[in-house]
Amino acid sequence: MGKARHERDSLIIGRFQPFHKGHMEVIREISKDSDTLTIGIGSAQYSHTVNNPFTAGERYRMISNTLKDEGITNAYIVPIEDLNRYSVWVSHVVSMSPPFSVVYSNNSLTRRLFIEAGYKIKDSPLYNRPEYSGTEVRRRMLCDGDWRALVPKAVADVIDDIDGIGRIKGLNDDI
Repeated sequence: MGKARHERDSLIIGRFQPFHKGHMEVIREISKDSDTLTIGIGSAQYSHTVNNPFTAGERYRMISNTLKDEGITNAYIVPIEDLNRYSVWVSHVVSMSPPFSVVYSNNSLTRRLFIEAGYKIKDSPLYNRPEYSGTEVRRRMLCDGDWRALVPKAVADVIDDIDGIGRIKGLNDDI
């Protein structure tokens, strides 16, 4: 049986550690051009590390609550664990996701793997990248900086609810 391809159904994958305003702008833009948008939470198996402090479930809540606040209703959120076998990674992503035909990514490996599998690739727009990055948000959290200015309110609420600041500071104590 052939793959079902839906011309205006899109996929974007990110770690979202944490989900920030730059991510929201990308999703807002892509959702306008998509009948459905699948948001893949990449590296879903990682949490409680310096670079991946939040669980897939916490990231899911961050994204879901933000999309609800933004009125975006054409998105699915799918946790996707890493496979370190690139020859089967695309089929793994496909098996975890609703149908899509367009993949938004700026990652060269992701782009190459989906191109080889026959998918249309588009660049993800970038918004104020030096400021809107998970690394910068986590750095500000660690240093008691103004991280809240970089994330949607729904994300800050989840981080507060789980004591995300305490987690990040505790993880950095181990370095």
